[in-house]
Amino acid sequence: MANHGQKHEMNNLKVTNILLLIIAIPIVIIVLKTLKFIFVPLAFAMFLTLLFIPLMRRLKRKKVTKVIRVLIALTLIVLGGMAVFQVLNLSSQEILSTKDSFIEKAEGKIDQVQAITQNYFGFPLFEESGDNHEVKRDLLINYAQEFSMFLIGTVPQLLTTLFFVVLLLFESFDFEKLLHSTILKKRHTSIKAFTRIEKDLVKFLQVKFLVSLGTGIGTGLVCYAFGVSFPIFWGFFAFAINFVQMVGSIISIVMCSLFALVEMEIGMSLLYFVISVSGVQVIFGSILEPIFMGKSFSINIIVVLIMLMFWGFVWGVPGMILSIPITVFIKIILEQFDKTKPIAKLMN
Repeated sequence: MANHGQKHEMNNLKVTNILLLIIAIPIVIIVLKTLKFIFVPLAFAMFLTLLFIPLMRRLKRKKVTKVIRVLIALTLIVLGGMAVFQVLNLSSQEILSTKDSFIEKAEGKIDQVQAITQNYFGFPLFEESGDNHEVKRDLLINYAQEFSMFLIGTVPQLLTTLFFVVLLLFESFDFEKLLHSTILKKRHTSIKAFTRIEKDLVKFLQVKFLVSLGTGIGTGLVCYAFGVSFPIFWGFFAFAINFVQMVGSIISIVMCSLFALVEMEIGMSLLYFVISVSGVQVIFGSILEPIFMGKSFSINIIVVLIMLMFWGFVWGVPGMILSIPITVFIKIILEQFDKTKPIAKLMN
């Protein structure tokens, strides 16, 4: 009777835990989505800080004081930010200097597409009217304005990210201690897991950065070689969007190809351009990246898509960028427990 009572009590406890988990998951999602203005910069800051951990430890072994170590790391971050700003500045100047001629070309292509849709599908892209010219021009200008507003909207998040980076570099927030007190109760396990997270994520971020940089440079050179306008902008765009796993490369190819369609006549040159841009993505994304990443980062494509959709829903574009690093982190945590190891294996 006693064993039967204990078994019944354990079953009730298990059911209760499952119900609590079902209730907790949507609450956590709502909190993450509502407070994304805090969690997104914090997540970016944590991954950015991981990149500087090897440098910080090397400086520490050389007896460099903490303040100097943090200043060196912040200087590198600021220099990187200034380089990005300079690229955007050069791109914006280039775009502004040729915007009128480009809009005229774009309007001509829109007219061609309108004629094609009218002839083959029976409907025009725009309703013909006296203001048809203004409608097309306003459409192009609105896209440019929306993109500019998006860039301006990222400034507060960038400043918040920098603030969190300073706190993390000064070790005001002990991530290893947090793991030990919340998820991994055993001290040895928490140290082992933190070391693995640090090692794997640092490697992932370094490889992803270098691959994205190569993709951006390759895309910019292809645009320059084929005479496509704004090669610096498209190189930077390919570099930035490449951090969105799988989807980023497709977006880059499509956007560059559509832009080239405006400036190039439909023919072999345009085809060669599309093949070249796609080739850059294949070489860096499908060949070099898997080689450098190794088997430890092999994640099932279905898992990648699910995580992209989930974090994209919760945090938007930043969530899509962070989805794979977060997935790697979750996978490492799941591998630390016997009960969750099968789930981690399913993610491979």
